[in-house]
Amino acid sequence: MTWSASQYLKFEDERTRPARDLLAQVPLERAAAVYDLGCGPGNSTELLVERFGAKSVTGIDSDDDMLDKAAKRLPDVAFAKADLSSWLPDTDADLLYSNAMFQWLPDHLPVLAGLMGKLRSGGVLAIQMPDNLGEPSHVAMRETAESGPWASLFAGRQVRATLPSPTDYMNALGSLSSRVDVWHTHYYHPLANAEAIVEWVKGTGLRPYLSTVGAAAQEQFLADYTRRIAQAYPPMVDGRVLLKFPRLFVVAVKR
Repeated sequence: MTWSASQYLKFEDERTRPARDLLAQVPLERAAAVYDLGCGPGNSTELLVERFGAKSVTGIDSDDDMLDKAAKRLPDVAFAKADLSSWLPDTDADLLYSNAMFQWLPDHLPVLAGLMGKLRSGGVLAIQMPDNLGEPSHVAMRETAESGPWASLFAGRQVRATLPSPTDYMNALGSLSSRVDVWHTHYYHPLANAEAIVEWVKGTGLRPYLSTVGAAAQEQFLADYTRRIAQAYPPMVDGRVLLKFPRLFVVAVKR
């Protein structure tokens, strides 16, 4: 599955807010080796550069378009392409930071434990992930996939796994850490209309569905999905719609 940096950045301010909130909970004043895991087009990387300096930060992503946009945005920062299901830094890091990436790795608890092993003592693993599969925006994706002429393409397939529980993160990281914080934040984004919600998820959660049905069926899929979204998100008094977006945060300090 390929990604589109331009589609992702249509809602840059809203997508960057949780990245900023995550960084605010990182208990480091200085850091010499900082990695942005799943850096995307560099909006989260830019926050790390503002705090720790360009020479301290490296962005890691698996998508060429995202890396290209990030490098143009932050020409003084090092970026590298890697598969984050198996990537580890060459030397111990001060901060391993990730904004909205690990939800795409279904068995990521062992991956996170491995990353903890590559932190110096006192180093920090800080991650944020959407936890919104139960929201109408994603329920409608599954309903659309199961009801159209493309239903057989999705039979027995799980597009994205439900996140582990907060207890699972505490259990996986607790013995490696001097402190683990886990919490949820529910964001409420007022958007212009149902079509705006569709544009939002076209940059992330809807991508695997659209790539599965193929170019010829995408217009029909989007029409059915948009109809469901319009029913699930009625207009407020000002005509806009309100998108609820739960996110899970984890910050662990290496023992």
